[in-house]
Amino acid sequence: MPQVFGYTRFAKRSARIAGRPGTFSLAVFVLLVWLITGPLFDFSDTWQLVINTGTTIITFLMVFLIQNTQNRDTEALHIKLDELIRATQGAHNALLDLEELEERQLDEFRARYVALAKLARARRAAGDPDTGTPEA
Repeated sequence: MPQVFGYTRFAKRSARIAGRPGTFSLAVFVLLVWLITGPLFDFSDTWQLVINTGTTIITFLMVFLIQNTQNRDTEALHIKLDELIRATQGAHNALLDLEELEERQLDEFRARYVALAKLARARRAAGDPDTGTPEA
């Protein structure tokens, strides 16, 4: 899927810059300047509107930036996990795309693994090892 105006590259760079200590320091500096200028502007409505508008716009844009970064990271993580499942002998390939299933289907898979975990804990309490595969 083509990216409009290289959005992915822009989002990556912006997220990297936004997460740096220098960017945080710049934001603190801007707030301090705004606070210090309060008496110069008699703490007017316009003085307050400047910071409110600025922070609202930045927050609005950061929501989309963060969501894009999170989506990309999550997708990459799913692909890596899928590859581990695919490459592991004895793994269940039906688990490869769980993120695409409906909630009801996920609940069914979760219930199976909760049951397996309970069985493994019971076996461990009886002195058996809790390693291996369910088929073993």
